[in-house]
Amino acid sequence: VQLQASGGGLVQAGGSLRLSCVVSGSIFSLFVMGWYRQAPGKQRELVADITSAGDTNYADFVKGRFTISRDDAKDTVYLQMNSLKPEDAAVYYCAARTVFEQHFTRWGQGTQVTVSS
Repeated sequence: VQLQASGGGLVQAGGSLRLSCVVSGSIFSLFVMGWYRQAPGKQRELVADITSAGDTNYADFVKGRFTISRDDAKDTVYLQMNSLKPEDAAVYYCAARTVFEQHFTRWGQGTQVTVSS
């Protein structure tokens, strides 16, 4: 399974970005998909995840600002990020797991998000 994330970049505080992650090599619709992030000197943390049924879960620090979605026809998961803050700057990773796995086991390469104040 390969996960290819894209969409990162430099944005001003208050701006928006949309991240995409395309999955290949397996049946995308079976996966629970997630977005994590890791800032310098900090641990990787879950941002949001979405089940194959479309049920979503968000970290408190992004609720109301970020939206995770998926398009099974395109084997793609998205993260729409609005009202970005400087503290949202990090490398964002997409991840996948099956419903039988407790942890995310398949990872993309990461995409850098930089937010200027």
